[in-house]
Amino acid sequence: MTITKDIFFNQPGKSFFFADPFKMGEYASTNFPNDCALTIKKADNVVAQRFQFNLRWDLEKTEDFVVFEDEIDWLRQPGNDPEWVFAFNRMTFWGCLGKAYAITKDEKYPQAFVRQLRHWLKSVPQAENAAWRSIEVGFRMEFWLKAIRFFQASPFVDDEVIKLFYNSVNNHAEYLMDLWNPYNLMSNWGILANHGLFMVGAMLPQTSRTQEYISTSVKRLSQMLKMQVFRDGVHWEQSPMYHNEMLKCFLDIVQLAKRTNIELPEDITDKTYDLCMYSMYSAKPNHCEISMGDSDDIDQRDLLTRAAAIFESGILKSRSYIEPDYDSLWDMGEVGLEEFDSIIAEEPNKTDKAFNDSNNYYFRDGWKDNSTFVHFHCGTLGAGHGHADKIHVNIFSRGEDIFVDKGRYTYVFGEDRIRYKEARAHNTIIVDDSDYYVCKDSWACHDLTRGINQKFYSDSRYGYAEGGHLAYIDKGILINRRVIYLKPDIIVLADEMYATNNHKYNQFFHFGSTGELTGSGNKYIYKTNNVNAEIVMLANGLTSEPCESNISRHYNQEEKSCMLTTSFSGNGFTGAFTVIALSDPASDGQLEVTKAEVKSTFRDIIFSDDKVEALRISFGDMCYTVVVAHEEFASPTDTFEADGCLGFGGCVVFDRSAGEKEIGTVLLW
Repeated sequence: MTITKDIFFNQPGKSFFFADPFKMGEYASTNFPNDCALTIKKADNVVAQRFQFNLRWDLEKTEDFVVFEDEIDWLRQPGNDPEWVFAFNRMTFWGCLGKAYAITKDEKYPQAFVRQLRHWLKSVPQAENAAWRSIEVGFRMEFWLKAIRFFQASPFVDDEVIKLFYNSVNNHAEYLMDLWNPYNLMSNWGILANHGLFMVGAMLPQTSRTQEYISTSVKRLSQMLKMQVFRDGVHWEQSPMYHNEMLKCFLDIVQLAKRTNIELPEDITDKTYDLCMYSMYSAKPNHCEISMGDSDDIDQRDLLTRAAAIFESGILKSRSYIEPDYDSLWDMGEVGLEEFDSIIAEEPNKTDKAFNDSNNYYFRDGWKDNSTFVHFHCGTLGAGHGHADKIHVNIFSRGEDIFVDKGRYTYVFGEDRIRYKEARAHNTIIVDDSDYYVCKDSWACHDLTRGINQKFYSDSRYGYAEGGHLAYIDKGILINRRVIYLKPDIIVLADEMYATNNHKYNQFFHFGSTGELTGSGNKYIYKTNNVNAEIVMLANGLTSEPCESNISRHYNQEEKSCMLTTSFSGNGFTGAFTVIALSDPASDGQLEVTKAEVKSTFRDIIFSDDKVEALRISFGDMCYTVVVAHEEFASPTDTFEADGCLGFGGCVVFDRSAGEKEIGTVLLW
């Protein structure tokens, strides 16, 4: 086929993202003037060869500009982090040039695009270098093919440029066709690469070879979804940011298939919807993904906005933007905007959700932006992007982070990488000052451990999750944590250390960056402008130490925060309770937590703490008795009496403020 500009841009019966870039530019200028001004500023920097990566979904953000006064060196590494070179050769910034052109019609933007394209094609050979990792090749095909559609009206993008572009894109596709191995089958690199291959097949003028690009990529992507995405819809690497990166790929694929009449297997469309549902449930009430594993604190509503239109889903629309946002409108185009407008938002009928394959459990007291949100994780490591976060808990309320994951900060191996990946960086427990998941380098670690005993229960008043792990089984210790959520504002952590000898235990609690931690001993208050979190901890001989710390909401960025470390020891079974009560800053909840005696009602015995324990929790107008059985206690038939309450079960809650004294609510039998 002799490729021309007209043949390339005019493909009857097919649409991709938008039809008329200038029409989209007018829409953006009218509805998002500030975003447009920022895009123009970014594009002007690209024209001037000043490069920075701070778009919403740039995987490795940078704050400082790298400037090329003369000729661009596409393989230059300006610092100690090779991620800069990788990001540079993805060319996300060409999308800024395209959007600026759509907004202004200024020919300097396509002129800069053509100049940089020609220079890259001349300067960067297809070889084993930073630009030709398979992940970068896949990314490039997305960003190149999206960018060039903006320039269809420019005289600078003529037949010669289109021919150069077309030939290079085909070379990229052939490169990707030859890449297939077990690593790509299991790694997100495989999805990113074959997403790019699919886009080439769908967006180039059709030939028998582009059909092979499509069929090959679809077959591979279907296989990878079976391998990489759990039945519960969670990407196996246990990182919300990379989960969302995979979701972005499949949203492109499903949308392009719809608009180019490509028939996809049901498993791809179904799994893409499952990916969407996890993103929806796992987002904090402020719509940002949690900083779990290698993830940043990113508002993900643009993805759900686009997904709502693709799947015509009112549930997804309820957690997206009210109107399509600036970032998503360019991918949605005119068709997507109309599709989104026709959908009626429908709030999810569940607030709590168990993702039982990835072992992530989510609770909330509602779907409002100021709702309380609790996340408990007890799943697999998730390979290189996973952290030592077994039994980690996140808590968010009233628009503020309370308990957080520290984030990722950097991929450069060294002290910084380790201090963000290790167990001490998470709201978890270590034994005898010994870490688990010891980092070998930025990606590999040894001493992996299995999560066990995962359980979940939810109703309108309570939530319950449980999980343990075998990290210290060589020491004869089993660690288990129960998360008991008394909606809307009380969370109880019951930590159980089943051991045969004397050991030292440390708990770690990391707080957000917007508040102040005060207190001592076993009582603390974390206070921000919007929320008051009172904390009471109970364990024999417990001591605590608050200190300054850091969290990283975005790559290469740190913020000051605070953390709390507890220390206690025990010989044999050792238990610890942490009770967190949330309120508005002006309220005076005055959390009170006391241990209550637990007796057998059939036998004349008082249960020891290693058998059954009970807490009486008072907070404002609320009062609860919570009973936790560490072992089975009914022999041959028995019930317990605790704090004047009669019941049976492994975890039982009595709402004393509602007059409950018998049976209660059994969260775990």
